[in-house]
Amino acid sequence: MDLTLHTPDDIVKLLCDRLRKERLARQMTQADVAARSGIGVNTVSNLEAGKNVGFESLVKVAMVLGYGEALEDLFKPKIDSLDDILRYEKSAARQRVKRKKSDA
Repeated sequence: MDLTLHTPDDIVKLLCDRLRKERLARQMTQADVAARSGIGVNTVSNLEAGKNVGFESLVKVAMVLGYGEALEDLFKPKIDSLDDILRYEKSAARQRVKRKKSDA
């Protein structure tokens, strides 16, 4: 599914619904997921409801549900050429992005 045409709110709803369905498909309760991930049941409930939950909690739940490899690909650099590799290596050493004059 191409998510580029969806709003962030739509994507959050979709992912929360998928998370809930995956938990149910694995025949796990929210309490089971909470216990295995080391977070509270309310946090799991809030995550499934699309409420603001810490990123670390999302990562823990995703790992419990078997999505560790998917997390690894989340912010992987897109490298299609030698120029991309060189640009990525150069930017990795840089600590700050300089402001453009139009941002000031």
